[in-house]
Amino acid sequence: MTPLLIVISVVFGIAALLTLWRIVTGPSILDRAVAADVMLTEVMCVLGADMAINHHTRSLPVLLIIAALGVFGSISIARFVARRDNTNQ
Repeated sequence: MTPLLIVISVVFGIAALLTLWRIVTGPSILDRAVAADVMLTEVMCVLGADMAINHHTRSLPVLLIIAALGVFGSISIARFVARRDNTNQ
């Protein structure tokens, strides 16, 4: 493991802890959804940095799956919140 990757992992680890705190304490479901998207983005950035530093593309399918999960998860939560808001009116 290169020193640059260690520094990147520490920085993103701290960001992940802060994001996890927002997921746990978020006052609304939308705050938690945004924090979950941020967490997925952080994981993608760490994997992308690993690919760039070590000159490989083995993690590319994992990146694509994580991106798809983030998009579909955000759409699902948005539809759920929109449907819930419509029934409350």
